[in-house]
Parts: sequence; C-alpha cells; structure tokens
Amino acid sequence: MTMEYSLYHFRNDLHGAWAIAKKDLVIYYLKPAIYMSGLLFPLFMLLAFAVGKSAPIATLIPGLIAITSLFSASSIEPVAIPIERRTKTFDRLLSAPISLFALVLGESVSGLLFSGSICLALFIGGAVLLRTAAFSLPVLLLAIALSCFTFAAMGAVFSAYPTENVGEVMSLLNLVRLPLIFISGVFVPLETMPPWGMAVARISPLTYGNDLVRYGFEGTTHFGIAVDVVLLLVFTAIFLALGNFLYRKFNE
Repeated sequence: MTMEYSLYHFRNDLHGAWAIAKKDLVIYYLKPAIYMSGLLFPLFMLLAFAVGKSAPIATLIPGLIAITSLFSASSIEPVAIPIERRTKTFDRLLSAPISLFALVLGESVSGLLFSGSICLALFIGGAVLLRTAAFSLPVLLLAIALSCFTFAAMGAVFSAYPTENVGEVMSLLNLVRLPLIFISGVFVPLETMPPWGMAVARISPLTYGNDLVRYGFEGTTHFGIAVDVVLLLVFTAIFLALGNFLYRKFNE
C-alpha cells in the first residue's frame, strides 16, 4: 500500500509540475519581449568584452550560449513568483494537491524549456550566419539541457524568498549571477587562471556548463565530460532540494 501510495503521489506531482511549467510558459515566457531580454543582455556583455580582441566573432558563440543559459533560465521565476504573490494566485499553487517539490520542479522545467529554446536558436543562428559547427552535437545538446535545468533550479531557489517585490529577488540573484560570469572561464580561460582562481571556479556551476558547451563546439574540455555532467547534476539536485526546503520554510 505504501509503495502504491507513493507511486500515485509521484505521478500526481509530475502532472502538477508539468501543469505549472505550461502555465509559466503561456503567461510569462511565450512573449517576444521576454525572449529578447533573455538574449540581449548576455549578447551585449559578451560583445563588450570582445571589443578590441582579434579573435573571430564565431569563437564567442560557446561563451554566449553558456551565459545565456545562466541568465535566461534563472530570470523569470524570480519575477513570476513575486508577482503571483502580489496577485494572490500563488496561494492557489500552495493549496493545490501537489507537493512543494512539484512546484519547484515545475518552475524549473519551464525555465529549462524557455532557456533551451533560446540557446538552440543561438546555435542555429551561429551555424547559419557564422558557419560555426558543433564538434559533438549530442554533447552540445546535453550541455544546453543540463546547464539550463541547473540554472532554472537556481532561479527557483531565489524565487522562494518571501516577498512581493521583484526588485528584491533580482538584486539577490544578481549578487550571485554576475560574479559567476567572471570566475567560470567564460572570459578568462581556466588554463590561464592562478591556483586561487581555479579553486574559486570549481564552486561555480557555470564553470562546468561552459566547459561542456566548449567541448560540444571545440572538442576540448578542462575537466572531462563525465565530471562536467556529474557536477551539473549534483548542482541541480542541490538547488532543487534547497528550493524545496526554502519554500517549505517560508510557507509553513
């Protein structure tokens, strides 16, 4: 009976998570302005650091995809949840017959789908316009999926902060996101970092996402595919568990 009960609730949570993901996609994601905002900031930041460098613009695509996965996947939940708290629709989610983990998972899946579509558009655009080619398409697709899911789960952690003010959540999120860009090997190759820089880079999930994306394009990796995949999964599990804990703590 216990196993049947658990299996029933597991399936129910999966259905609930998918319903939440579809709701977020329709209400918050499927709008041209949101797609542009998810793409333009990473693009302008990367171009700003590329000015004056002799490297071809095509070499910027791996870094652009890595940064875009970070910003686009983690951006909407910290905006959507405070708005739903203000309009009281968030209370309906809390009263739904699903677990808080299903809520966190649903929010993360919507971020994954949104961010993944932008990253795929970047890859296709680079292939068509700049003639960039993937060294390993399966690894590149895996890198995009894992990175987007990891950062979507990270966004769900910050959206648990109990406020109706979007600015409060985004300020906290940017305190984490912006430093991640500069310590994760996107602008400064990991091989050229001092030992203390490498020690800091190892605690960033973007480090492993960027490393895996670069293997997908260039066939080279600093840590190895297995290490990148395992650590991205570990970070994702940590963020999902932490998000579940914070939602439970702040909504008791």
